[in-house]
Amino acid sequence: MYLSRLTLKEHPDLRAIIQRLGDAYREHQMLWQLFQADPDATRDFLYRREVSQGRPRYFLLSHRPPVNDLDLWRIDPPKAFTPRLQTGQRLAFSLRVNPVISRDGKRHDIVMDRKHRMGWKKMPPAERPPLQQVIQEAGHDWLRQRAERHGFEIDPDLLRVEGYQQHQTRRGKRTIRFSTLDFTGLLRVTDTAAFSQALETGIGPAKAFGCGLMLVRRT
Repeated sequence: MYLSRLTLKEHPDLRAIIQRLGDAYREHQMLWQLFQADPDATRDFLYRREVSQGRPRYFLLSHRPPVNDLDLWRIDPPKAFTPRLQTGQRLAFSLRVNPVISRDGKRHDIVMDRKHRMGWKKMPPAERPPLQQVIQEAGHDWLRQRAERHGFEIDPDLLRVEGYQQHQTRRGKRTIRFSTLDFTGLLRVTDTAAFSQALETGIGPAKAFGCGLMLVRRT
């Protein structure tokens, strides 16, 4: 596995490129072009988008190093991703996910689901809890429920849940809607094999749209 950081180079069509990257499906297509064409290949990378000085910047975790054939990107030398994990190890982490739960055979956005179940729309505005409180509680519950099978446990007192956004993109005639939520905090590794797998394959759905990549560092 390789961990790479990419930023856009100066380009005559830079504004148009940035605008194109603002669409989740087009963004995925452009990043897919960084890997050698193979009609039989499936997506074998995770990515995380950030913004630096008004431009998108990406972290990619991939089985193959990216190839900059179109010369659009400044790619820092990819680093081999071989984390040395130990049970009980504490790590700082950052994670962007598409936080959904399944109910009645359908996926539901956890924030909208929490608001629906508490009767948010019928509450007098003065009685509604702050939206950030709803986001924090729903996000904490979602991550805690998944942490054990992914080989870690979170420190609830240091967990920050923020950046809730709803997105919409199109693939042909199909409209795709999804939400994202950002987590930062501290975790403790409880199962090195399961946690290594989570780092490699990501957490949650919508991985094609920049979700699931957990970035970690030693504390």
